[in-house]
Amino acid sequence: MSIQQLMTHHFQNGKVEWIGIRTKRRQPMTSVSEVIALPGKGLAGDHYLAKDGKRQVTIVQKEHLDAVGSFLGIGTPDPSLVRRNIVISGINLSSLKGLDFKIGEALLRYTGECHPCSRMEENLGVGGYNAMRGHGGITAVVVKEGLTKIGDPLVPIVT
Repeated sequence: MSIQQLMTHHFQNGKVEWIGIRTKRRQPMTSVSEVIALPGKGLAGDHYLAKDGKRQVTIVQKEHLDAVGSFLGIGTPDPSLVRRNIVISGINLSSLKGLDFKIGEALLRYTGECHPCSRMEENLGVGGYNAMRGHGGITAVVVKEGLTKIGDPLVPIVT
C-alpha cells in the first residue's frame, strides 16, 4: 500500500466537543452550542470574521488539551483558555493536512498548524507556552457555509 493510500485511512471520524467565539480581540471566549461557518469569512460572531487569511477557524484536539493539562499538572484546561474555536475528539487533526473536511454541515480546508502565542503563558500559567508547543491544533478556512453544533462529526473528505 502506498503512503498516499495510507494517508486516506481514518479509523473513525472526529466529534465536536466544544465551540467558542471571540467577539473582540483579547476578550474572553464565549462558549456556544452551535455556530454558522461562512465561506471565506469564518465563524459568525467571531472577531476574525471577514479578515483575509488562512486562520478563519482554529481547531484543537481534546486529547491534546488533556496532554497540556498533564504537562502543567492542572487537569484538562478549560477550552476557552487556549483560544481555539473548536475542540474535536477522536481524530488526529494532523492527518487532515492537505484535505477538506466537514464539521457538521460546514466544509472547511486545512491551512496549517496553529502555534501557541504568549497568551498561553498568561492563561495557563508558567510553562503554558511550552506545554502547548506541538499541541496547538490546526487552522482552516471555510469553503462551504454550514451549521456546526456540539456533537457533530468531523469527517475527512478523501478523494
